[in-house]
Amino acid sequence: MQKFKIIHERDLCIGCGACAAACPGNWAMDKDGKSKPKKILLDDIGCNQTAADSCPVQCIQIEPVK
Repeated sequence: MQKFKIIHERDLCIGCGACAAACPGNWAMDKDGKSKPKKILLDDIGCNQTAADSCPVQCIQIEPVK
């Protein structure tokens, strides 16, 4: 079974909340105003691809785990 890994470049995050709005099950806004994933390793991409696609600064990538 294929697994996936979220790569989130937090230093590029502008804290817009688009990812958290698109995928609230795995994305939340942290105390510093930036988003963070609740889980980094995934069995299923689910709404996380929508979260990545909605990011205006493209700081979220999802890659298959080799």
